[in-house]
Amino acid sequence: MPEKFRARIMEERDVRRALARIAHEIIERSGQEREVCLIGVQRRGTPLAELIAENIEKFSDLTVHRGTVDITFYRDDLEHKPAPPAAAGCPVEGKTVVLVDDVIYTGRTARAALEAVLSWGRPARIQLAVLIDRGHRELPLRGDYIGKNVPTAQSEQIKVRIPPYDDMICVDLYEKT
Repeated sequence: MPEKFRARIMEERDVRRALARIAHEIIERSGQEREVCLIGVQRRGTPLAELIAENIEKFSDLTVHRGTVDITFYRDDLEHKPAPPAAAGCPVEGKTVVLVDDVIYTGRTARAALEAVLSWGRPARIQLAVLIDRGHRELPLRGDYIGKNVPTAQSEQIKVRIPPYDDMICVDLYEKT
């Protein structure tokens, strides 16, 4: 479906500021815990998780474990699914796990990521960090850490641009035409 550029919602400095704020919130909520596991939802959640992890390590003495999750097997809109992926680099048993994604919309991606993480073990708690919350939830899920709330119409689309998938860091709004 063709789309038309409408607006740049966040420049690189805005994205970096939001990710630093999310990192500080994770540090504040960690309490007595000395480690946290950040799991990026592939694709763009992975580099966002890395930037948050770097900020956490810069501003605290928390140990940050990193991982990624491919939710393809756990999607509810695919008839033929690939084999379930193995845990990707992050020990979850008894840990605080923060799932990191670029945009939360219906909540279905977050649900699939939850299922994936729970198949790896039993974390102490699972939290969700998203750069953009655009509303329109179909499931009762919400972000614990949100970079920016951007109310959108169903006909609009948010695109987060970040290396290595893009040549810049920004967030853009498009209209489906």
